[in-house]
Amino acid sequence: MNSVYVLSPQRAPLMPCRPVVARLLLKQGKAKVRRRTPFTIQLLAPPEQGYTQPLTHGVDTGSSVIGSTVADTMGKVFYLSEVQVRNDIAETMKERATKRRNRRARKTRYRSARWLNRRNSIKQGRFSPTMRSKIDAHLREIRFVQSLLPITSMVLETGTFDPHALKHPEVLHKKWLYQKGVNYGYANTKAYVLTRDGYTCQHCAGKSKDKRLEVHHLVFRSQNGSDEEANLLTLCKTCHDGLHAGTVTLKHTGKHKGDLRHATQMNSIRVQLLQRVEAEETWGFVTKEHRLLAGLPKEHMFDAVMIATRGKTPAFETTIVIKKRCIPDGDYQQTKGVRSEQRIPTGKLAGFRKFDTVRYKGQEYCIKGRMATGYAILMDIGGNKVDLKPIPKFSKMKRVSARSSWMMRQTTMPSSSSSLI
Repeated sequence: MNSVYVLSPQRAPLMPCRPVVARLLLKQGKAKVRRRTPFTIQLLAPPEQGYTQPLTHGVDTGSSVIGSTVADTMGKVFYLSEVQVRNDIAETMKERATKRRNRRARKTRYRSARWLNRRNSIKQGRFSPTMRSKIDAHLREIRFVQSLLPITSMVLETGTFDPHALKHPEVLHKKWLYQKGVNYGYANTKAYVLTRDGYTCQHCAGKSKDKRLEVHHLVFRSQNGSDEEANLLTLCKTCHDGLHAGTVTLKHTGKHKGDLRHATQMNSIRVQLLQRVEAEETWGFVTKEHRLLAGLPKEHMFDAVMIATRGKTPAFETTIVIKKRCIPDGDYQQTKGVRSEQRIPTGKLAGFRKFDTVRYKGQEYCIKGRMATGYAILMDIGGNKVDLKPIPKFSKMKRVSARSSWMMRQTTMPSSSSSLI
């Protein structure tokens, strides 16, 4: 049975009620609808007593997806959600910088270059835009839950990662490798590679008589090639030039650059959250054992369930899962045309904005793009374009909710786990 969230006249959160009780309160004029997703009512008169219970908010922190659940001391679950965090900020800002640089070269090439004129970029203790967005996404979800339910305690599942051990697992068995790694005793990686290859070209073995040796990236850096020794090879200048000219072919295989950014980000997110919110800390191996004992599938929200229930067998009071996807505040591109003479409308167009939630032919979508001719391109919460024929018109759709910092929709729990209700 799904729960309806209840607020006092002062918007203080109370314990949720059953839909039938909410229906009676609305019918009798004792409450009004405060929020549509998730469905929340606000009492118009103070209750005889503010009914609350100790509730625990469990958060499965993450660099891509956040799991969030609220449960009481008996293991009853009242709230389930998953938040998809933004991971496109760095690429978007790089694209914006490229366009700005191009525009500056075209329009203001006569101006002298300016340096160190971005105060925020040289500020001490500064977080990158990506990190700031991810930390804010966690805090925004925590504040959202606290506005719906009377939370008395919070538990965060965090993790500390060792990037060096993730890249070289052998250091876990040989601790001295932390101080004496592969390049120990050499000036740099290039010196190690030259010594490893015996100062000999690995293609012609010295037959070219060219004594000039160079270190070649097997997988080019432009193709995300690594700078580690596994991706480097000693070649003479003759073979190296022939390789880039296309007359020489190597049989060696290289190595792509490893992606440890999420592990590095989680180390910082953990520290920042524990400093900014009052919460207990738990770890992934504890959550995994509890989830396996409860027979729940591997999902972020079910990890959060076991965090909130502190290992107790959960009893789901709701089957609704709130899916959220963080979105940007606005659009970077404001104009188009050779001379930026055509302005792109980023405000309302026929009463609709990008990322607004609309209802079209009985289904809910989000606006992906708009046309001045009165048509719109729709998408699902994952950002995937919905191919609708004919193209939807503004006149045929109704706005359900205005855009905010995330897109939100409700789904039901997977059938494999709903049997626990």
